[in-house]
Amino acid sequence: MQLLKDRILAEGKYLDNGILRVDSFINHQVDAELMDACGAEFARQFANTHADRILTAEISGIAPALMAAKHLSLPVVYARKHKPITMPDQVYFTVAPSHTKGNMVDLIVSPSYLPRGEKVLIIDDFLASGSTILGLVRLVQAAGAELVGIGTLIEKHFEGGRRSLESLGVPIVSLVCIDSMEEGKIIFRD
Repeated sequence: MQLLKDRILAEGKYLDNGILRVDSFINHQVDAELMDACGAEFARQFANTHADRILTAEISGIAPALMAAKHLSLPVVYARKHKPITMPDQVYFTVAPSHTKGNMVDLIVSPSYLPRGEKVLIIDDFLASGSTILGLVRLVQAAGAELVGIGTLIEKHFEGGRRSLESLGVPIVSLVCIDSMEEGKIIFRD
């Protein structure tokens, strides 16, 4: 998606250790128009999955998931990192490593919002190692729901996450794929 590539080139910053800083338009300050365009593209790519809902991880996945949901007319469920007192005692729970935080994060979903048998589309901001997305997949499996696709704004292909997800047998769509980020230069896959 050229619009997203252009924005990464203009404002993205490589911070070493595979970290791409895109907080000026995706995950601290959000460009709603850009996210809307990304959501429309996800909707186009996943229209034939007949998903019942979208699942994402708190917090950076919410903007692209919400915009995809807008265009697909679906609800969005986000896996919480902390269990609020309003959540029931029985929850779906897993942990996943956070590349940017350098530790493990909890992923928690209320069973009320991830019903058995429903078709679930996962949308997130990044596909790097695939660990967070695999955590979301575990939540879908624990619920007895059906995973129908995975979409990410940015894939860091050099981290190998796609390989860890391919055995799931669902469509995997990344709007932008980065082959390398060496010496501060971002090289996109065509």
